[in-house]
Amino acid sequence: MKYQAYTRHNYLKIPKIKKLGKDRIHAIEVVSSVLPFKTNNYVVNELINWNAFENDPMFILNFPQKEMLEKKHYDRLSEMIQKGTDKSDLLQFVNKIRLRLNPHPAGQLEHNVPVLNGQRLTGIQHKYRETMLFFPSQGQTCHAYCTFCFRWPQFTGMSELKFAMKQTELMIRYLKQNREITDILITGGDPMVMNASILGKYIDAVISADLPNIKTIRIGTKALTFWPYRFISDPDSEEILKLFEKVADQGMNLALMAHFNHYQELSTGAVEEAVFRIRGTGAQIRTQSPILRHINDDADVWATMWKQQVDLGMIPYYMFIARNTGAQAYFSVTLEEAWKTFKNAYNQVSGICRTVRGPSMSSGPGKIQVQGVADVKGEKVFVLNFLQGRIPEWVGNPFFAEYNPSAIWLSDLKPAFGENQFFFEKEYNKLLKIDKLPGKKLQEAEKQSA
Repeated sequence: MKYQAYTRHNYLKIPKIKKLGKDRIHAIEVVSSVLPFKTNNYVVNELINWNAFENDPMFILNFPQKEMLEKKHYDRLSEMIQKGTDKSDLLQFVNKIRLRLNPHPAGQLEHNVPVLNGQRLTGIQHKYRETMLFFPSQGQTCHAYCTFCFRWPQFTGMSELKFAMKQTELMIRYLKQNREITDILITGGDPMVMNASILGKYIDAVISADLPNIKTIRIGTKALTFWPYRFISDPDSEEILKLFEKVADQGMNLALMAHFNHYQELSTGAVEEAVFRIRGTGAQIRTQSPILRHINDDADVWATMWKQQVDLGMIPYYMFIARNTGAQAYFSVTLEEAWKTFKNAYNQVSGICRTVRGPSMSSGPGKIQVQGVADVKGEKVFVLNFLQGRIPEWVGNPFFAEYNPSAIWLSDLKPAFGENQFFFEKEYNKLLKIDKLPGKKLQEAEKQSA
């Protein structure tokens, strides 16, 4: 199959779009002027059930919905579009909305970007000691866009919101100065939009450098869902697979961090063949997804997805909680609902599926797991734990928050048992250089870091 992309500029050419009706087509135009929209012929023809598209998880995953914007923003923007407002005025209003949607959650722009010899490395994030994220400039798009994507600013054209980097030598210099790093995550966007020769230059640079500390190269990708032919019949698919083999031949681990949000994405023969071919190179495939209202907020969906992934030889890795950015209000479930969904799905699968961890919030302080709701000392509380932290010593230390049935994020929680702060807050505030501000709590710190 030949790849054909559709964006807000040409998606009306999709024959099945006529099924949507004028109101829904207008809604797509309005919302996609703020949140990026892109799909392709594989998603449209093989993943979406057009006979019941209104509630189809793949349709909602890919096509903007009216409720993804606040009503006041939607109504004003709709009016401006219908009136034919000047493009510069329209863009000015659109960008104001974007900036209100917390484009860089968890302080990833302010607190994750390292400095090398006085230069900010805007294509690198280094939040956790052992893992460095690298954003190659040629990989800052995707085969199609997820409507929940927490990296949506990468695709808006607002250059000040982008992470991207071309200078491979700066990455290597940074790795040599930070020998505690063992894992490189090449991310985006989606690195698998790059052709084999460009991706190969980045990987070869790591392989050929004197970096005995680097044990694992990870590639974050949605290609197995949105374009599995990347590994089957694209002109350079064989080169891609040979590149994966090259990493294994060097004695390094290669892990594809594959994003699957629903078992429907595993339903085609193409994805099965792509997984088989990738695993044949010696690479691992680890799977992850946030829990999303309207798409997968159902324990049976998760249990089915994990079992099918394991049957194909993949490793379930993470259930995340929808980040506090973009259309979070549309997709979010409460922390309690997320925990119950995880627990009920976990109880349906065998031990080989229980490699998955979650539900986890990728917050400013780190990846915080909701382990459950319990009664402790006569108080109903959330039991929480760090799976990863800005300070490694935080990991594995259980802590407790007051029970809040409407909480959807860390900033909605307060310490249990009358405590003024969570155990990590003093150090966290110090890292953010706000420890001297009187009365500064985690809720305000998280908002400031965003």
